[in-house]
Amino acid sequence: MTIPKEKLEQLKQTLLEERKRIQENIKVLGKNMDLGDSPGMDNEEADESEEADNELGAIEVLKERIANMDVALGKMESGTYGACEDCGENIELELLEVNPESAVCRECKE
Repeated sequence: MTIPKEKLEQLKQTLLEERKRIQENIKVLGKNMDLGDSPGMDNEEADESEEADNELGAIEVLKERIANMDVALGKMESGTYGACEDCGENIELELLEVNPESAVCRECKE
């Protein structure tokens, strides 16, 4: 399957916009981390530590999405975008429209 040039450009723009949004979310999450630098309540520090762990987990998930987006953008540049990494068949256009960084087709996802 050859993705029409205008559709490919639209998917690329979607990826770039989502990538930028995720990068901004990572910055916000990183700024919100406060590990209780003032002395005081142990419970408060434990809560802050747990919250920081959750935020670090969220940041890692977001960074992984960015990495997947970078792979998809690279495939767009090389002309291999839309091919399933597992079976080599075409990834359905409907799936790419919902999840443009998808690396596998619907059958291989299942």
